Amino acid sequence: MFSFILSAKRLVKGLWRAFKRPQFLSLFTTLFLIILSGTLFYKGTEGWYWLDAMYFAVVSLIPTGVETGLYPTTSFSKIFTMIYLIVGTGVMFIMLLTLGRSIVDFSLNEEEEVAVKKHLKK
Repeated sequence: MFSFILSAKRLVKGLWRAFKRPQFLSLFTTLFLIILSGTLFYKGTEGWYWLDAMYFAVVSLIPTGVETGLYPTTSFSKIFTMIYLIVGTGVMFIMLLTLGRSIVDFSLNEEEEVAVKKHLKK
């Protein structure tokens, strides 16, 4: 339980730090709009409940093998889902990578952070 609390604290501080970066804010906004469009599409086309549609829209973009029990049934929905996954997975991956970098940067002290930035510029 203690490690969960520490990890949650690191995540919150990493999010706080990430939102200060314009790139992350842009990625977050883009991902929010992608998830919103997926939610609205699945709600309207498949007739799923709001929570089910949002759950499918989010979980399908996370690079894991989570079984949702929800499947697109029409040809149009399947085509949309293919395009949605191609676009959304890339944006989700980059956002998670940027968030991870913010969490790691947070755990470094200031001297190490300066050294890492100099090394990355080379």
